[in-house]
Amino acid sequence: DEQKRLREKKELKKSFDADYDESGESNYFSDLKQLAAEQTQRNREELSGLDQTTRVSLEGIQAGCYVRLEMTEVPCEFVVNFDPSFPVVVGGLLPGEERVGLVRARLKRHRWYKRVLKTRDPLILSVGWRRFQTTPVYCMEEHNMRQRMVKYTPEHLHCMAVYYGPLGAPGVGVLGMQSVSDTATADFRIAATGTVLEVDYSSQIVKKLRLTGSPFKIFKNTAFIKGMFNSALECAKFQGATLRTVSGMRGQLKKALRSPEGGFRATFEDRILMSDIVFVCAWYPVAVPRFYNPVTSLLLSDKTSWTGMRTVGMIHHQTGTRPAVKKDSLYKPVARETRHFHSLHIPASLEKHLPFASRPKQMERKKGGKKGGKERGGVVLEPRERQVVAMLQQLGTIHREKTKKKRASQREKHKAFLKQKAQDEMKQNKKVKQLKRDFYRGVGANKTDTT
Repeated sequence: DEQKRLREKKELKKSFDADYDESGESNYFSDLKQLAAEQTQRNREELSGLDQTTRVSLEGIQAGCYVRLEMTEVPCEFVVNFDPSFPVVVGGLLPGEERVGLVRARLKRHRWYKRVLKTRDPLILSVGWRRFQTTPVYCMEEHNMRQRMVKYTPEHLHCMAVYYGPLGAPGVGVLGMQSVSDTATADFRIAATGTVLEVDYSSQIVKKLRLTGSPFKIFKNTAFIKGMFNSALECAKFQGATLRTVSGMRGQLKKALRSPEGGFRATFEDRILMSDIVFVCAWYPVAVPRFYNPVTSLLLSDKTSWTGMRTVGMIHHQTGTRPAVKKDSLYKPVARETRHFHSLHIPASLEKHLPFASRPKQMERKKGGKKGGKERGGVVLEPRERQVVAMLQQLGTIHREKTKKKRASQREKHKAFLKQKAQDEMKQNKKVKQLKRDFYRGVGANKTDTT
């Protein structure tokens, strides 16, 4: 068995080598490699007899050679603060990468970075050969392809970041940092990582806007709303928009009114109340800040002390100030007035067709009530009348006590009766059982005698 298994393995290996390694058939990849090797060999043979200058002009500078670069329009600080011990990386840019515009990238906050990233906070990005500071706007793509702005980067999720800066090729990696200074951060400084998705992007980021108003005239299903817009022009932009009340009633904005300014006419599914709040949900476009600040750390004497635009949190921390308190953002106690609803009124034409159980039961108003006439005053009893009332109360008390004792004695008698009845039933059952036992014993004895 072992020899047979080894033989089968050798045959399989032989067939594999014949199909892939030792096959004479060529494919596209092998043909390209062969052409490239032949071209390289041909170039070496042709250029081997030329001098160094001619060969460099034709072939270019070979890897491993020293070169001398001549650069123009270099700031003087680069020469004054030049440090030979600090490496300078030299690269090249394509013509398309020299333009500046809006770029959309997929970004994710690094899980080791302790803070969340805020929209429009300055962030240093490293994209390709570029390092620059910009103010990205973060957004999430919804199911209907809407780019909805988010104030902070989500936890453990990717989000879209749109920033203004040099255009990079799609698929290039993006690295984000809050600061490149050694003294600014002592912790992990890589804030976010991502990938460029789209360049020369036209901003389509929106955020939710909720406008509220209150009715000042109410008809059947129509109402006049005020306080939502400031002018008839603003109202005309939202003509036909869907409205909604806090109670869940839907409606539609119809037309602007001449007065008051910003008022409009709207229709709803049913009659609304004066206490209802009417609101409309809209989407407001968000503009990306056009801020682009290249990192010029090589122009400084201390290469690790470059600081660009600071975030609002950094400014408050360094100056020792607290953020300004916005009164509109504070929580306020909500005082709700008790609402008094009108009583149910059923027309007489409808009431006569209702069944008796569903009709309202009306009681006749007493003549001496609050609305029927004068109120009755207190009654002052005479001495004789007081004696009569006292005697009646005493008689009533005696009668109640007698009735109470009588009912108690009746309950005791009933308990004794039930107890005696249970004993009699027990004796009767015992007697019946004994009779049945004697009867069946006699029947059994007769059967044995006959056998």
